[in-house]
Amino acid sequence: MRDPIVERVQRHPKYLELKRKRNALGFALTALMLAVYYGFIALIAFDKPFLAQPLGAGVTSLGVPIGMGVIVFTVVVTGIYVRKANREFDALTHDILKDAAR
Repeated sequence: MRDPIVERVQRHPKYLELKRKRNALGFALTALMLAVYYGFIALIAFDKPFLAQPLGAGVTSLGVPIGMGVIVFTVVVTGIYVRKANREFDALTHDILKDAAR
């Protein structure tokens, strides 16, 4: 059973634009996140002395701020996606649904 509204939405030019933009952004941010995360894991696996370097005279090593940086980067990447979704993707979705309801 085919739904005519679904078919209209899937053929809508703005839906195709939304899919293209959302997929491109998702793949780009995923690639960045994987590079950062696996880069950190690679450092842990292959260059422990680099991460073990102390910062100043305390007991904190270089690995701690780098690990925190990975966490902050995750939040930033999420924020970038949410901002883009709220500003652009939601507007496109609204236009698509408005046109499909006709």
